[in-house]
Amino acid sequence: MVTKMRQDFDQTPGKLIGPLYEPPAARAVYAVKPAQSRGRLFGGRESATRTPYQRDRDRIIHSTAFRRLKHKTQVFVQHEGDYYRTRLTHSLEVAQIARSLARVLALDEDLAETVALAHDLGHTPFGHAGEDALSAATASIGGFDHNAHALRLVTKLEHRYAEFDGLNLTWETLEGIVKHNGPLQAPFAAPIASFDARWPLDLQTWPSLEAQVAAFSDDIAYVNHDIDDSLRAGLFTIADLVEAPLAGEQARAVETRWPDLESSRFIGELVRTLIGSLVDDLLAETRRRILKASPASADAVRHQGPLVGFSSSMETQVKALKAFLFERMYRHPRVMGTMDRAKDVVAELFEAFSRAPSLLPEDWAARCGAPGDPVTGGVVRDYIAGMTDNFALSEYNRIFHKEIALAAP
Repeated sequence: MVTKMRQDFDQTPGKLIGPLYEPPAARAVYAVKPAQSRGRLFGGRESATRTPYQRDRDRIIHSTAFRRLKHKTQVFVQHEGDYYRTRLTHSLEVAQIARSLARVLALDEDLAETVALAHDLGHTPFGHAGEDALSAATASIGGFDHNAHALRLVTKLEHRYAEFDGLNLTWETLEGIVKHNGPLQAPFAAPIASFDARWPLDLQTWPSLEAQVAAFSDDIAYVNHDIDDSLRAGLFTIADLVEAPLAGEQARAVETRWPDLESSRFIGELVRTLIGSLVDDLLAETRRRILKASPASADAVRHQGPLVGFSSSMETQVKALKAFLFERMYRHPRVMGTMDRAKDVVAELFEAFSRAPSLLPEDWAARCGAPGDPVTGGVVRDYIAGMTDNFALSEYNRIFHKEIALAAP
């Protein structure tokens, strides 16, 4: 189908349509300052060409855990098509939004981007279904929390450096990984409590504005790409979406302006305008809160409550849209059937490895105690949490000598 050309879009090659954003000359007083970082657990010389947070970002990008996100489910498992989002593509979208927001707010863009890239490192295979199954299987030894496991990955399980376990990230990045969604309340998950006893992360204060930006960038990214993926997968239609909270208004506006758009362009225009609306609201509300609170430093931010957020009216609409997506996407029979089978894979793998640790790779088996004891359970939990979707299915086949079909019949 030939689509209509936007008449209000300047068609002169190379010409940019204003007004254009000009970045601030310097970071705001409430931004995190690299020179004032609380440092790293293990010292050492910093880079002459990168700030500490740029260095953290690069270490995360080069980590094994980050690469594995390519084959970890966001909502759709890989066999359903390689077009849909994975944890990796989601993280990249979150990082793009976080960096843009941080730039406008005169924050440290590199720290916001770093926290965004790291925020999903601790996720299991098969999305939230995998996490629920692993948490249930490990309830007797503390359960499973993906933020706690992300901390464990970057402080213990990554083995890239000769001098230390983990990635030796800065305090500010670790703080953002653990509490980007807000202060934590005791009792803390064991990996967090253990590390906090070693190097306190101020768990009961708010995180930096950069980490708060990363958290809301996650919300903006996932509601939009879940709409995108759901429409392309046929879980609901554009006609259904027109009646949805928040997104329905945007969908109707796109339909009115371009009634003949092909579906892929319609989805692209819808997502573009919806992201824009959310970003504009977030910036206006966050500026209002910052002006009212007048934090004099990054540390003052940690004691002044949430400063990044949507307006109350937008927050209500976002919650309603999430409820729509929960019912029409996450609870869709096609998704539920796949995820129920994925839960079985995780649960059965945990039981098998716990009962017979010799089934684990040699280096992992060496860390285990007796079959079924808490030490063994902890090792098995770490091993399964690190799996990609494909590897989990491969291990299932290796142990049980059968393949499991995740696709809905």
